[in-house]
Amino acid sequence: MSDILGIGTDITECLRIARMIERHGELFINRVYTPEEIRYCRNRAQATQHFTGRWAAKEAVLKALGTGWRRGITWRDVEVRNEASGRPVVAVRGGAKDVVEQLGITKLLVSISHCRTHATAYAVALGESDRQE
Repeated sequence: MSDILGIGTDITECLRIARMIERHGELFINRVYTPEEIRYCRNRAQATQHFTGRWAAKEAVLKALGTGWRRGITWRDVEVRNEASGRPVVAVRGGAKDVVEQLGITKLLVSISHCRTHATAYAVALGESDRQE
């Protein structure tokens, strides 16, 4: 049985992400999102909502890790993918993977929801704690 080692949540305005995309274009998109995330979002009718949902998910994951954007973690170190069923899953690399391994996290769960104006995400980090019962 796994223990909850961390939780995180985030809510982001879709307009905020839309303005960043409008202002900085491909530079912003390629700095924050992986090629797979970009493909996924651009293939959706409401692409901005999906970009915003992934932004919120990345923020929620880092809150669950307890790191924020430090320890050498970049935006693209946390990638949100979707299973065939549509369920979002998280893949980590680089600095985020290092933190996951250091903390003994064996699984990251994420849930994303969005509407026209906002996107929200919730993340849970699971693993084995060293506590004795």
